[in-house]
Amino acid sequence: MERVFDIKVRCYQFSKSVIDLLGKTKFNRLYFSIMDQLLRSATSIGANVVEGKAGSSRKDFKNYYTIALKSSNETKYWLCLMRDTNVIDINKEIIKELLDEADQISKILASIIINLNRV
Repeated sequence: MERVFDIKVRCYQFSKSVIDLLGKTKFNRLYFSIMDQLLRSATSIGANVVEGKAGSSRKDFKNYYTIALKSSNETKYWLCLMRDTNVIDINKEIIKELLDEADQISKILASIIINLNRV
């Protein structure tokens, strides 16, 4: 995945990658809720970044970015669970790449939030 500097675009690309992964993956119905939670949290990151950029105030912006950070951290949880169990039969390198990107996104969002608190 090519890394870009625009957080909105980067979150969008990450969401697409998770959607593509889940769309190509066969999994037992028993694990549907895990896949659903991953999909929801991964796509929530970008949605909240977009909402934050369209926010009406600085406080609004910060609140949406905080929610995006929480979603990113939740996404990492679900990806780790998938990596460490047999929920799906997939190349662990793909999960590692997604985890790395989710971690990078979390760090960017946290940095933005920290800088907002300084001003």
